Amino acid sequence: MTIKNVICDIDGVLMHDNTAVPGADLFLARIQQQGMPLVMLTNYPSQTAQDLANRFAAAGLEVPESAFYTSAMATADFLRRQEGKKAYVVGEGALIHELYKAGFTITDINPDFVIVGETRSYNWDMMHKAAYFVNNGARFIATNPDTHGHGYVPACGALCAPIEKITGRKPFYVGKPSPWIIRAALNKMQAHSEETVIVGDNLRTDILAGFQAGLETILVLSGVSTSTILKPCRSDRVISSPPLPISTCSSSRWRPLMPPFFTSPRQ
Repeated sequence: MTIKNVICDIDGVLMHDNTAVPGADLFLARIQQQGMPLVMLTNYPSQTAQDLANRFAAAGLEVPESAFYTSAMATADFLRRQEGKKAYVVGEGALIHELYKAGFTITDINPDFVIVGETRSYNWDMMHKAAYFVNNGARFIATNPDTHGHGYVPACGALCAPIEKITGRKPFYVGKPSPWIIRAALNKMQAHSEETVIVGDNLRTDILAGFQAGLETILVLSGVSTSTILKPCRSDRVISSPPLPISTCSSSRWRPLMPPFFTSPRQ
């Protein structure tokens, strides 16, 4: 099957912090020249699409704001379909902004949902309130399951862990590797899974998400994954870094066989 659409991770694939990965400009130029729909998909919930577009522009990469799709945006889209519009939120401005756009009231009085993203101001009071509300029936939703970012900065999965321990309840994670966020990205492009490739650097999130959703998958080794980590995987396509031969993709498939307790930085 010919690939017509691209879902691409950001950090470790096209960007390292605020610097473009070598070849990222050529990769994006190829996508544009081929007229392929593109979604820039990230589990990071603390930047808006505008923030990301500005970050790319500062690195010399021109990507329209409309191409970006974050786990915060996906969480808001998921919750639009649910009953209840009151939420207690552990997260920062970008997530709260998306929830406001989805019609939510942010409150700590009888919320319908406890929504966890990422924040540097996490404290005992937030943990206590979140656990109390979840234990009393609030639905537990989280933007992404990543335990940490670069430098072992705690990420969403780590913030959810004490709430899980206290309540015995696991959150529904919207972000990668959940097939839900992949379906949302496909809907954004009006694309079919069998005609779409996902490009990422993280086996546990990007590649597993694509595999579960039936997408072609390409792993790049410019981020968190290295050749040594590929031993437990039977793979058909590994690229050291962009630019990538998207136009040559066929229907090859990854077969990830990852250790059950493997955790990795957010991508």
